[in-house]
Amino acid sequence: MRCQACQTCVTSSCAEAPIADLRAFPGIRYHLARAGDPSTLVAPPYDVIPDADLQRYQSSSPYNVIRLIRPGADYQGAATTFEGWVREGILEPDPPSMYVHEVAFGGRRRRDLIAALRLQPYEDRVVLPHERTHRGPKEDRLALLRATNMSLEPLWFVYEGRGGGVSNILDVVVARAPAVAFGGPDGTQHRFWTVSDPALHAAVHVAVNREQVLIADGHHRYETALAHSLEVGGDADAASRFTLALLTDVDELGLEVLPTHRVLKAGVAVTGGEEVGSLEATLKAIRGKVAAGVYSDHRFQVLQMEGDMALVELHRQVIDNILGKRNPEEFLLYTRDAAEAVHWVDEGLGVSAFLLPPPNLRQVLKLAQEGKTLPQKSTYFHPKPPSGMVFHRLDPDRRL
Repeated sequence: MRCQACQTCVTSSCAEAPIADLRAFPGIRYHLARAGDPSTLVAPPYDVIPDADLQRYQSSSPYNVIRLIRPGADYQGAATTFEGWVREGILEPDPPSMYVHEVAFGGRRRRDLIAALRLQPYEDRVVLPHERTHRGPKEDRLALLRATNMSLEPLWFVYEGRGGGVSNILDVVVARAPAVAFGGPDGTQHRFWTVSDPALHAAVHVAVNREQVLIADGHHRYETALAHSLEVGGDADAASRFTLALLTDVDELGLEVLPTHRVLKAGVAVTGGEEVGSLEATLKAIRGKVAAGVYSDHRFQVLQMEGDMALVELHRQVIDNILGKRNPEEFLLYTRDAAEAVHWVDEGLGVSAFLLPPPNLRQVLKLAQEGKTLPQKSTYFHPKPPSGMVFHRLDPDRRL
Protein backbone atom coordinates (compact mmCIF):
# COMPACT_ATOMS: atom_id res chain seq x y z
CA MET A 1 0.00 0.00 0.00
CA ARG A 2 1.24 3.48 -0.81
CA CYS A 3 0.24 6.31 1.49
CA GLN A 4 -1.74 9.30 0.34
CA ALA A 5 0.19 12.49 0.98
CA CYS A 6 -0.71 16.03 1.83
CA GLN A 7 -0.31 18.10 -1.32
CA THR A 8 1.06 21.13 0.51
CA CYS A 9 3.39 19.54 3.04
CA VAL A 10 4.29 16.43 0.99
CA THR A 11 4.03 14.16 4.01
CA SER A 12 2.27 10.84 4.19
CA SER A 13 -1.04 10.77 6.05
CA CYS A 14 -2.09 7.13 6.22
CA ALA A 15 -0.20 6.39 9.43
CA GLU A 16 -0.71 7.82 12.88
CA ALA A 17 2.72 9.44 12.66
CA PRO A 18 4.74 10.53 9.62
CA ILE A 19 7.28 7.99 8.40
CA ALA A 20 10.66 8.10 6.73
CA ASP A 21 9.59 7.11 3.24
CA LEU A 22 12.40 5.57 1.16
CA ARG A 23 11.78 4.52 -2.44
CA ALA A 24 13.65 3.03 -5.35
CA PHE A 25 14.10 5.46 -8.24
CA PRO A 26 15.38 5.32 -11.83
CA GLY A 27 18.82 6.74 -11.09
CA ILE A 28 20.77 8.31 -13.93
CA ARG A 29 24.42 7.24 -14.03
CA TYR A 30 27.50 7.58 -16.18
CA HIS A 31 27.81 5.04 -18.99
CA LEU A 32 31.44 4.26 -18.31
CA ALA A 33 32.19 2.79 -21.74
CA ARG A 34 31.52 6.28 -23.12
CA ALA A 35 32.33 8.57 -20.16
CA GLY A 36 35.59 6.92 -19.14
CA ASP A 37 37.34 6.20 -15.85
CA PRO A 38 34.90 6.88 -12.99
CA SER A 39 37.67 8.34 -10.83
CA THR A 40 37.90 11.20 -13.36
CA LEU A 41 34.15 11.84 -13.27
CA VAL A 42 33.44 12.33 -9.56
CA ALA A 43 34.22 15.25 -7.25
CA PRO A 44 33.67 16.15 -3.60
CA PRO A 45 30.40 17.87 -2.63
CA TYR A 46 30.11 21.37 -4.07
CA ASP A 47 30.60 23.22 -0.78
CA VAL A 48 33.91 21.63 0.22
CA ILE A 49 35.75 22.26 -3.07
CA PRO A 50 38.14 25.23 -2.84
CA ASP A 51 37.98 27.56 -5.83
CA ALA A 52 41.63 26.76 -6.49
CA ASP A 53 40.71 23.10 -7.14
CA LEU A 54 37.96 23.73 -9.69
CA GLN A 55 40.33 23.70 -12.65
CA ARG A 56 41.80 20.35 -11.58
CA TYR A 57 38.40 18.66 -11.66
CA GLN A 58 37.40 20.40 -14.88
CA SER A 59 40.55 19.19 -16.61
CA SER A 60 40.26 15.60 -15.34
CA SER A 61 37.44 14.85 -17.80
CA PRO A 62 35.09 16.80 -20.07
CA TYR A 63 32.32 14.91 -18.27
CA ASN A 64 33.36 15.59 -14.68
CA VAL A 65 30.42 16.34 -12.39
CA ILE A 66 32.02 19.65 -11.41
CA ARG A 67 30.42 21.13 -14.53
CA LEU A 68 27.01 20.39 -13.03
CA ILE A 69 27.47 21.15 -9.33
CA ARG A 70 29.74 24.22 -9.59
CA PRO A 71 28.59 26.10 -12.71
CA GLY A 72 29.16 29.55 -11.23
CA ALA A 73 26.14 31.66 -12.09
CA ASP A 74 25.48 29.73 -15.32
CA TYR A 75 22.74 27.51 -13.89
CA GLN A 76 21.05 27.08 -17.25
CA GLY A 77 24.39 26.04 -18.68
CA ALA A 78 24.53 23.21 -16.15
CA ALA A 79 21.06 22.09 -17.24
CA THR A 80 22.04 22.21 -20.91
CA THR A 81 25.20 20.22 -20.18
CA PHE A 82 23.30 17.53 -18.29
CA GLU A 83 20.66 17.06 -20.95
CA GLY A 84 23.35 17.01 -23.63
CA TRP A 85 25.13 14.19 -21.84
CA VAL A 86 21.86 12.26 -21.69
CA ARG A 87 21.30 12.70 -25.44
CA GLU A 88 24.87 11.62 -26.19
CA GLY A 89 24.55 8.52 -24.02
CA ILE A 90 27.19 9.73 -21.55
CA LEU A 91 24.47 9.42 -18.91
CA GLU A 92 21.87 6.65 -18.94
CA PRO A 93 18.90 5.82 -16.68
CA ASP A 94 18.66 2.67 -14.61
CA PRO A 95 15.46 0.74 -13.92
CA PRO A 96 13.99 1.64 -10.51
CA SER A 97 16.84 0.94 -8.13
CA MET A 98 18.40 1.55 -4.77
CA TYR A 99 22.18 1.66 -4.42
CA VAL A 100 24.86 0.71 -1.92
CA HIS A 101 28.06 2.72 -1.55
CA GLU A 102 31.15 1.65 0.35
CA VAL A 103 34.15 3.86 1.10
CA ALA A 104 37.48 2.61 2.43
CA PHE A 105 39.79 5.09 4.17
CA GLY A 106 42.55 4.89 6.75
CA GLY A 107 42.03 1.19 7.36
CA ARG A 108 38.29 1.67 7.93
CA ARG A 109 35.17 1.07 5.84
CA ARG A 110 31.75 2.69 5.80
CA ARG A 111 28.65 1.43 4.01
CA ASP A 112 25.83 3.71 2.88
CA LEU A 113 22.42 3.15 1.33
CA ILE A 114 21.31 5.45 -1.50
CA ALA A 115 17.61 5.87 -2.26
CA ALA A 116 14.95 8.51 -2.82
CA LEU A 117 13.70 10.00 0.46
CA ARG A 118 10.37 11.78 0.76
CA LEU A 119 10.82 15.48 1.53
CA GLN A 120 9.05 16.42 4.75
CA PRO A 121 9.09 19.66 6.75
CA TYR A 122 11.03 19.67 9.98
CA GLU A 123 7.87 20.07 12.05
CA ASP A 124 6.85 16.53 11.05
CA ARG A 125 9.77 15.33 13.22
CA VAL A 126 10.85 12.74 10.68
CA VAL A 127 13.78 14.56 9.09
CA LEU A 128 15.73 16.18 11.90
CA PRO A 129 18.11 19.12 11.51
CA HIS A 130 20.90 19.72 13.97
CA GLU A 131 22.46 22.95 12.70
CA ARG A 132 21.19 26.45 12.02
CA THR A 133 21.37 27.65 8.44
CA HIS A 134 21.81 30.95 6.63
CA ARG A 135 20.17 32.34 3.53
CA GLY A 136 22.98 32.72 1.00
CA PRO A 137 23.81 29.09 0.10
CA LYS A 138 20.10 28.29 -0.28
CA GLU A 139 19.63 30.88 -3.02
CA ASP A 140 22.48 29.45 -5.09
CA ARG A 141 21.25 25.85 -4.82
CA LEU A 142 17.63 26.84 -5.48
CA ALA A 143 18.66 28.55 -8.72
CA LEU A 144 20.47 25.36 -9.77
CA LEU A 145 17.46 23.19 -8.90
CA ARG A 146 15.10 25.43 -10.84
CA ALA A 147 17.30 25.28 -13.92
CA THR A 148 18.10 21.56 -13.90
CA ASN A 149 15.15 19.92 -12.08
CA MET A 150 17.76 17.41 -10.93
CA SER A 151 18.97 16.21 -7.57
CA LEU A 152 22.65 16.22 -8.51
CA GLU A 153 24.23 15.36 -5.16
CA PRO A 154 23.00 13.09 -2.38
CA LEU A 155 22.02 14.64 0.90
CA TRP A 156 23.59 12.69 3.76
CA PHE A 157 21.48 11.33 6.63
CA VAL A 158 22.11 9.05 9.61
CA TYR A 159 19.56 6.81 11.28
CA GLU A 160 19.39 4.33 14.16
CA GLY A 161 19.41 0.93 12.49
CA ARG A 162 19.79 -0.95 15.79
CA GLY A 163 21.46 -3.83 13.96
CA GLY A 164 18.27 -4.48 12.02
CA GLY A 165 17.05 -5.11 8.52
CA VAL A 166 19.01 -2.57 6.50
CA SER A 167 22.35 -3.84 7.79
CA ASN A 168 21.38 -7.39 6.81
CA ILE A 169 20.35 -6.22 3.35
CA LEU A 170 23.67 -4.44 2.88
CA ASP A 171 25.47 -7.64 3.85
CA VAL A 172 23.65 -9.48 1.07
CA VAL A 173 24.39 -6.79 -1.52
CA VAL A 174 28.11 -6.35 -0.83
CA ALA A 175 28.71 -10.09 -0.99
CA ARG A 176 28.54 -9.83 -4.76
CA ALA A 177 30.81 -7.97 -7.18
CA PRO A 178 30.24 -4.19 -7.34
CA ALA A 179 28.94 -2.47 -10.43
CA VAL A 180 31.66 0.18 -10.16
CA ALA A 181 34.90 0.61 -8.22
CA PHE A 182 36.96 3.79 -8.28
CA GLY A 183 39.46 5.93 -6.42
CA GLY A 184 38.15 9.12 -4.85
CA PRO A 185 39.57 12.32 -3.38
CA ASP A 186 42.05 12.14 -0.49
CA GLY A 187 43.09 8.56 -1.24
CA THR A 188 39.67 7.06 -0.56
CA GLN A 189 38.55 3.91 -2.39
CA HIS A 190 34.92 3.40 -3.37
CA ARG A 191 32.67 0.54 -4.45
CA PHE A 192 29.13 0.94 -5.71
CA TRP A 193 26.31 -1.59 -6.20
CA THR A 194 22.99 -1.32 -8.01
CA VAL A 195 20.02 -2.96 -6.25
CA SER A 196 17.17 -3.56 -8.70
CA ASP A 197 15.31 -6.32 -6.82
CA PRO A 198 11.82 -5.05 -5.78
CA ALA A 199 11.81 -7.47 -2.83
CA LEU A 200 14.90 -5.79 -1.40
CA HIS A 201 13.36 -2.36 -2.04
CA ALA A 202 10.31 -3.38 -0.04
CA ALA A 203 12.46 -4.75 2.77
CA VAL A 204 14.41 -1.49 3.02
CA HIS A 205 11.18 0.52 3.02
CA VAL A 206 9.79 -1.51 5.91
CA ALA A 207 13.06 -1.43 7.87
CA VAL A 208 13.39 2.35 7.79
CA ASN A 209 9.80 3.59 7.77
CA ARG A 210 9.54 3.93 11.56
CA GLU A 211 12.83 5.75 11.94
CA GLN A 212 13.70 9.40 12.24
CA VAL A 213 16.63 10.47 10.08
CA LEU A 214 19.17 13.11 11.07
CA ILE A 215 20.64 15.41 8.46
CA ALA A 216 24.37 14.72 8.61
CA ASP A 217 25.41 16.98 5.75
CA GLY A 218 23.23 19.19 3.58
CA HIS A 219 20.97 21.31 5.79
CA HIS A 220 20.88 24.16 3.26
CA ARG A 221 20.28 21.77 0.39
CA TYR A 222 17.50 19.92 2.22
CA GLU A 223 15.61 23.14 2.92
CA THR A 224 16.17 24.20 -0.67
CA ALA A 225 14.97 20.86 -2.03
CA LEU A 226 11.80 21.09 0.06
CA ALA A 227 11.12 24.63 -1.21
CA HIS A 228 11.69 23.51 -4.80
CA SER A 229 9.38 20.52 -4.34
CA LEU A 230 6.58 22.83 -3.26
CA GLU A 231 7.20 25.02 -6.31
CA VAL A 232 7.21 22.14 -8.80
CA GLY A 233 4.30 20.20 -7.32
CA GLY A 234 3.27 16.76 -8.43
CA ASP A 235 1.11 14.16 -6.72
CA ALA A 236 2.01 12.35 -3.51
CA ASP A 237 4.27 9.79 -5.18
CA ALA A 238 5.83 12.09 -7.78
CA ALA A 239 9.60 11.97 -8.11
CA SER A 240 9.63 15.71 -7.39
CA ARG A 241 8.44 14.96 -3.85
CA PHE A 242 11.66 13.05 -3.10
CA THR A 243 15.32 13.92 -2.83
CA LEU A 244 18.44 11.90 -3.55
CA ALA A 245 19.52 10.58 -0.13
CA LEU A 246 22.53 8.72 1.22
CA LEU A 247 21.85 7.08 4.59
CA THR A 248 24.30 5.68 7.13
CA ASP A 249 23.55 3.72 10.28
CA VAL A 250 24.65 5.68 13.35
CA ASP A 251 26.39 2.50 14.58
CA GLU A 252 28.33 1.99 11.34
CA LEU A 253 31.94 1.47 12.44
CA GLY A 254 33.30 3.60 9.61
CA LEU A 255 31.13 6.63 10.42
CA GLU A 256 33.54 9.35 11.49
CA VAL A 257 32.57 12.79 12.80
CA LEU A 258 35.24 15.47 13.19
CA PRO A 259 35.12 18.70 15.19
CA THR A 260 35.25 22.18 13.70
CA HIS A 261 37.41 24.55 15.73
CA ARG A 262 36.63 28.23 16.20
CA VAL A 263 38.80 31.35 16.13
CA LEU A 264 37.36 34.47 17.71
CA LYS A 265 38.37 37.53 15.71
CA ALA A 266 37.81 40.06 18.52
CA GLY A 267 36.92 40.10 22.19
CA VAL A 268 38.46 39.70 25.62
CA ALA A 269 40.88 36.92 26.45
CA VAL A 270 39.55 33.85 28.24
CA THR A 271 41.14 32.98 31.58
CA GLY A 272 40.55 30.51 34.37
CA GLY A 273 41.37 27.29 32.57
CA GLU A 274 44.01 24.71 33.40
CA GLU A 275 47.24 25.49 31.61
CA VAL A 276 48.76 22.80 29.39
CA GLY A 277 52.01 22.76 27.52
CA SER A 278 51.17 22.00 23.89
CA LEU A 279 48.52 21.62 21.23
CA GLU A 280 48.86 17.84 21.34
CA ALA A 281 48.37 17.78 25.13
CA THR A 282 45.36 20.07 24.82
CA LEU A 283 43.61 17.87 22.27
CA LYS A 284 44.33 14.78 24.36
CA ALA A 285 42.97 16.45 27.53
CA ILE A 286 39.61 17.42 25.99
CA ARG A 287 38.86 14.23 24.07
CA GLY A 288 35.67 12.57 25.29
CA LYS A 289 34.95 15.35 27.78
CA VAL A 290 32.68 18.38 28.03
CA ALA A 291 35.70 20.63 27.69
CA ALA A 292 37.37 22.95 25.21
CA GLY A 293 40.93 24.00 24.60
CA VAL A 294 41.76 27.70 24.43
CA TYR A 295 44.82 29.23 22.78
CA SER A 296 45.73 32.89 23.19
CA ASP A 297 48.88 34.88 24.00
CA HIS A 298 50.96 31.79 23.08
CA ARG A 299 49.43 29.77 25.93
CA PHE A 300 47.13 26.74 25.95
CA GLN A 301 44.37 26.19 28.50
CA VAL A 302 41.70 23.55 29.04
CA LEU A 303 38.26 24.80 30.09
CA GLN A 304 36.12 22.22 31.88
CA MET A 305 32.41 22.98 31.46
CA GLU A 306 29.14 21.73 32.90
CA GLY A 307 26.62 20.30 30.47
CA ASP A 308 26.11 17.58 27.87
CA MET A 309 28.08 18.72 24.82
CA ALA A 310 31.29 20.74 24.59
CA LEU A 311 30.29 22.79 21.53
CA VAL A 312 26.94 23.85 23.00
CA GLU A 313 28.46 24.81 26.32
CA LEU A 314 31.37 26.66 24.70
CA HIS A 315 28.92 28.91 22.88
CA ARG A 316 26.55 29.26 25.82
CA GLN A 317 29.08 29.76 28.61
CA VAL A 318 31.95 31.47 26.79
CA ILE A 319 31.42 32.82 23.28
CA ASP A 320 27.94 34.25 23.90
CA ASN A 321 29.16 35.95 27.07
CA ILE A 322 32.05 37.56 25.21
CA LEU A 323 29.99 38.74 22.25
CA GLY A 324 26.75 39.64 24.01
CA LYS A 325 24.09 40.42 21.39
CA ARG A 326 26.54 40.59 18.50
CA ASN A 327 26.15 37.96 15.75
CA PRO A 328 28.73 35.20 16.37
CA GLU A 329 29.00 34.49 12.63
CA GLU A 330 30.52 37.94 12.13
CA PHE A 331 33.23 37.25 14.70
CA LEU A 332 34.15 33.59 14.15
CA LEU A 333 36.47 31.80 11.76
CA TYR A 334 36.24 28.02 11.33
CA THR A 335 38.73 25.28 10.57
CA ARG A 336 38.95 21.51 11.04
CA ASP A 337 42.72 21.84 11.51
CA ALA A 338 43.59 22.66 15.13
CA ALA A 339 47.13 23.68 14.15
CA GLU A 340 45.69 26.11 11.61
CA ALA A 341 43.49 27.67 14.31
CA VAL A 342 46.58 28.24 16.46
CA HIS A 343 48.46 29.67 13.49
CA TRP A 344 45.66 32.12 12.74
CA VAL A 345 45.89 33.51 16.27
CA ASP A 346 49.67 33.78 16.03
CA GLU A 347 49.25 35.64 12.71
CA GLY A 348 46.85 38.12 14.27
CA LEU A 349 43.70 36.94 12.49
CA GLY A 350 42.04 36.28 15.84
CA VAL A 351 42.50 36.80 19.56
CA SER A 352 41.61 33.28 20.74
CA ALA A 353 41.32 29.82 19.26
CA PHE A 354 38.75 27.44 20.74
CA LEU A 355 39.62 23.79 20.18
CA LEU A 356 36.91 21.15 20.42
CA PRO A 357 36.79 17.36 20.85
CA PRO A 358 35.04 15.19 18.26
CA PRO A 359 31.29 15.44 18.88
CA ASN A 360 29.37 12.49 20.28
CA LEU A 361 26.99 11.60 17.45
CA ARG A 362 24.44 9.99 19.73
CA GLN A 363 24.37 13.21 21.77
CA VAL A 364 23.82 15.19 18.57
CA LEU A 365 20.96 12.85 17.64
CA LYS A 366 19.44 13.13 21.11
CA LEU A 367 19.46 16.94 20.98
CA ALA A 368 17.94 16.89 17.49
CA GLN A 369 15.19 14.53 18.68
CA GLU A 370 14.47 17.05 21.43
CA GLY A 371 14.04 19.75 18.80
CA LYS A 372 17.30 21.56 19.58
CA THR A 373 19.64 22.91 16.94
CA LEU A 374 23.36 23.45 17.39
CA PRO A 375 25.51 26.36 16.25
CA GLN A 376 26.54 26.34 12.61
CA LYS A 377 29.42 24.01 11.69
CA SER A 378 28.91 21.79 14.71
CA THR A 379 29.82 18.55 12.94
CA TYR A 380 31.93 17.46 9.99
CA PHE A 381 31.09 13.98 8.75
CA HIS A 382 34.04 12.35 7.02
CA PRO A 383 34.83 11.28 4.38
CA LYS A 384 32.21 12.98 2.25
CA PRO A 385 30.41 10.85 -0.34
CA PRO A 386 31.56 11.86 -3.81
CA SER A 387 29.22 13.61 -6.18
CA GLY A 388 28.63 11.99 -9.55
CA MET A 389 27.75 8.44 -8.53
CA VAL A 390 24.05 8.76 -9.40
CA PHE A 391 21.50 11.50 -10.16
CA HIS A 392 17.75 11.79 -9.51
CA ARG A 393 15.39 13.54 -11.95
CA LEU A 394 12.78 15.63 -10.10
CA ASP A 395 9.95 14.86 -12.51
CA PRO A 396 6.49 15.83 -11.21
CA ASP A 397 4.90 13.52 -13.80
CA ARG A 398 6.81 10.35 -12.83
CA ARG A 399 5.67 8.30 -9.82
CA LEU A 400 8.12 6.39 -7.65
